[in-house]
Order: sequence, then C-alpha cells, then structure tokens
Amino acid sequence: MKKIVLITLVLTTALFASLKVDTTYSTLGAITKKVGGDLVSVTVLGSSKYDPHFIVPKPSLLSKLRRADLLIMNGGGLELGWLPPLIQNAHNRNIQNGAKGFLDISHSINMIDKPVAVSRAFGDVHAQGNPHYSTDPHLVPIIAKAIAEKLMQLDEENADVYQKNLDTFTQKWQEYLKGYDAELRSCKGKKVVQYHELYNYFLKRYGIESIGNIEPLPGIAPSSKHTLELLMKMKRNGVKTILQDVYHEKRTAKFIAQKVDAKVVVIPHDVGSVKGSETLEDFYNMIANRICK
Repeated sequence: MKKIVLITLVLTTALFASLKVDTTYSTLGAITKKVGGDLVSVTVLGSSKYDPHFIVPKPSLLSKLRRADLLIMNGGGLELGWLPPLIQNAHNRNIQNGAKGFLDISHSINMIDKPVAVSRAFGDVHAQGNPHYSTDPHLVPIIAKAIAEKLMQLDEENADVYQKNLDTFTQKWQEYLKGYDAELRSCKGKKVVQYHELYNYFLKRYGIESIGNIEPLPGIAPSSKHTLELLMKMKRNGVKTILQDVYHEKRTAKFIAQKVDAKVVVIPHDVGSVKGSETLEDFYNMIANRICK
C-alpha cells in the first residue's frame, strides 16, 4: 500500500509540474530540483557513471529533448562531442541554442585554465577554459541563481515560488559552506596528482596543489615516458595521494601508487558517480573526505 501511495504521489507531481527540464548532468539536475521544487520535472540526460565528454547520444535522449521546455547544459565545451546533434535532431524550437528554453551555465561562471592557444598538439583542450567547475561547492549558489532566473522567465506565474526556493536553498547552502570550509582548512598546502584535470576548481578553492596529471595531455593516454617522469616528480615533492575518477582506466594510477607508496582515492566528478554521493551534500562531502583524509 505504501509503495502504491508513493508511486501515485510521484506520478501526480510529474503530471502537474509546470516545466519539463532536461539537464545534461546530475549535479545540474540536483540543483534544479532544489530551485524548481514541485513545479519542475527534471530529467538528467548523461549518466554520472561515464565520461561526461562522451555521453552516448542514444535515440532515447531525442524523445526526452523533444518534450523539454528547458535544456540546462554545463557548457564550456564539455558537451561538444555529443549534445549538438541531439539538439538539432530533436526539432524542439524551445531548446535550440539562443532560444528562451536554453541555458548554458558556463556563461555565469568565471572559467579558469583558459588556454593561450587551441591546437590538437595540446590535446583535447577547451577553448573557454576548464569546464569542470561543478566540483567547487562555492559555485553552487551561482548555478542555482542562473537556473532560478531562467525558470522565472519561462514560468512568470510562479516566479515568487522560484525566488523563495532559491532564497531558502542559498541560505541553507551558505550555512553548509561555513562548516565545510572549516573542515577543509587543515587540507591547505597538500599536494596531489590527478588523472584528468577534473578537480582544479576544488583544489584552487582550498589551496591544494596538483603537481601533475597521469594524462600527459588532456584526453591523451599516459605513455611510459610520461609515467616515469611523473613518478620522479611525485618522489621529489613527497606526493602520496592520486585522485582517480570512475571512468578513466585505473591500472596506471595503481602502478604509480605502488612505486611511490601512495594511495589512490576514487573521487566523484558528478552527483551519483560514486556510491554514496547521490545528494549534493554527499557529493561534496565525499570529495573533501577522500582528498583530505
């Protein structure tokens, strides 16, 4: 009986939601739900278990995009390899680039790591800067505000509700950040190695230094020469922590860790990408705990 009631409530909420919102990734979806509440029905297009650069553009995603009132994307070139053809083939005028129902969050973010030049010689670089900004919890209120403003534009009748949801969420998040930042102070100055530059925003925020990447260049598989050079650099700098995401191969990180007596810690890159990171708070708590422990 309880299951029947729960299913009925879920279906009823979805039925009366004012707006159908698609987000490209889980973290954006989680923030949208906080701001939109019962007035939005949120669908996440890309699985958090896979490389966000290369989500498989399945036909099922087209049906989701065709009925969407709003598409929220990360931007910064992160979806460039899979989203544009889906938008084009969805034939939904509401969510075309520049349309009222299209939102690129990167336009609200002060992007870091902007390359001085873009060339295949530098690997798969992003011309607008590092697109993995959602790992910084201090950017969550900025993302939430951009989403709320867009929802208010599309659903003016409920603008007061979205504003109230935003205010409530922002206040609670600022309280959360006070405790979060206090816990992270002890981690300042720590040195780590990443596989891919997924966590630069978080590391910069909390004064943690990444002395190198397992990838010799973005999107390029590690070579023996680069791996040996990284080994020596880790020894010189006393680095004992390697940050590993869920979708890159793990063999190289384990090999390096054995050679320099370091530990490999698996860090979520998106809400739900690692078991136990299914909420916004759990996502950021896990990043902090696994990097700083």
